[in-house]
Amino acid sequence: MKDLKHIFSYLKPYRRDLFLAIFLVFVECVFEMLIPLLMTDMVDIGVANHDIAFLLQQGGKMVLCAILALVTGLLYARYAARAAYGFGAELRQAEYRRLQDYAFSNLDRFSNPSLVTRMTTDVTVMQNAVNAGLRPLVRSPVMLFMGIGLAFFLNPSLALVFVLTAPILGIILALIVHKVSPLYRRQQQAVDHVNGRLQESFTAIRAIKAFVRGSYETEQFSKVNDELTDASRDTFRHAVLNLPAFQAVMYTAIVLILWQGGKQMLVGGMLVGDLTAFLSYVLQVMNSLMMISNVFLLLTRSLASARRIREVLEEVPALTDAAAPVGPVPNGEIDFEDVSFQYVQGAQTYALSHVNLHIPAGATVGILGGTGAAKTTLVQLIPRLYDATLGTVRVGGHDVRDYDLGTLRDAVGIVLQKNVLFSGTIRDNLRWGNPDADDDTLWQACRMACADEFLSRMPDGLDTDLGQGGVNVSGGQKQRLCIARTLLKRPKVLIFDDSTSAVDTATEASIRRALSSLSDVTKIIIAQRVTSVMQADQIILLEDGRVHAVGTHDQLLRSDPIYQEIYASQMKGGQNDGQAL
Repeated sequence: MKDLKHIFSYLKPYRRDLFLAIFLVFVECVFEMLIPLLMTDMVDIGVANHDIAFLLQQGGKMVLCAILALVTGLLYARYAARAAYGFGAELRQAEYRRLQDYAFSNLDRFSNPSLVTRMTTDVTVMQNAVNAGLRPLVRSPVMLFMGIGLAFFLNPSLALVFVLTAPILGIILALIVHKVSPLYRRQQQAVDHVNGRLQESFTAIRAIKAFVRGSYETEQFSKVNDELTDASRDTFRHAVLNLPAFQAVMYTAIVLILWQGGKQMLVGGMLVGDLTAFLSYVLQVMNSLMMISNVFLLLTRSLASARRIREVLEEVPALTDAAAPVGPVPNGEIDFEDVSFQYVQGAQTYALSHVNLHIPAGATVGILGGTGAAKTTLVQLIPRLYDATLGTVRVGGHDVRDYDLGTLRDAVGIVLQKNVLFSGTIRDNLRWGNPDADDDTLWQACRMACADEFLSRMPDGLDTDLGQGGVNVSGGQKQRLCIARTLLKRPKVLIFDDSTSAVDTATEASIRRALSSLSDVTKIIIAQRVTSVMQADQIILLEDGRVHAVGTHDQLLRSDPIYQEIYASQMKGGQNDGQAL
């Protein structure tokens, strides 16, 4: 219940609407409970005495109570909807804000499909708990206690039926809730799996079609879809048992009341109107108990979703700002002092081990290494996308943990290995680097990144719409736009994570020449081609997460066998380009 208490705290901005809705439900119940009392006098006095005027008077009162109950019910629906949908919006906003504070290590704990489900399906469950559950949650206890009280007022001996039926209904409800509680969590996890398969299929749709794997992917989707179907079937197969069980108890109670009430009528101990009103209260009490059971089932499902949402909201960000952050980053000098790093705390191996490096401000540094050598891991420690497990990373002479995160990342521009563009125009995407950049500044960055070459051929230029994820530009064009976007930040440190792999060698050479003019910027280039880093001030060769060698191209070519091997294999391949195999 702590999970529900924490989640429902986000209803605070809508407390006025919530309390108004609760008050209106209470008033509606009062009007409804008056109707059987009015009906009692109508039967016992009006019908018995053939008093038409009294019948019309009582009938008018009953109609008025019904109209007032309808009006209060409609007003309740309005305020309950405002509270429920506002509550859902607050939850989604809170989750999204929390995600923006996450470090990469936090995001590693949740899969993307699971986060999508937690922000959509789970929030909808909580939203429906308020919208659909508030009315029976308030109405049921009111109707239950008023109905029992009025039933005891009319005939205490007949009202003892509630003493017999209530424990039976309580035991049935407890058994059902105990059974379905874990099933609801399993159902939400099955939704995660469906979302994951959908996301993967949509992302890789071109590969699926290229390899003619549509049938295989359909079969894989069928598996997770069947998993969700089975989980939902098992859950609701047990959840719906409350209806027949409650109906069996309710109809048994009615038969007993009619039997006992009929006996009392025969001896003159009860009037027809009293029995009619008593049966009305019995039905209302039984319906209230059934509504309470439905509320418990709804809360049981809400509890599973609340726990999943709370896990997102209470995840502690792995990276936090310094209590007294230092000022702006003075320059692009970088130092790694005996740095080791592991992605999972307590793992047996380190992704990086005992790295010691010094990169002067304004230097151009190349990083080479095989797949899995931890090249990307190394550079991700500079803007604090991750924190070093052991040792210290310094930028501008200060520990990166001493900076405000925003200040540090503004000073470190990184062109990621995976190029990401967003829906909107090219101008919108470029202004991620500098929201205030004018067109001249944008074109200057595009020229440095050699993006002007294809932008000038587009009819709308910077106003060209990229579509979702930049689907209407090639991989090389995406890379150049991402480079231009990063250049607009005017960073002190500029990191290229294999970000020219999709452009031809001539374009890459043009980009390198343009970047060489940025003498006050430290440039770190992760590359697969030796030609991309041959002119660097120093080249770092990584192997299995360790620094194998550091030096210029000439130094490494003379002394390091691994570098010699890489150079020989690539130069031989370059000489064979264009020759028949």
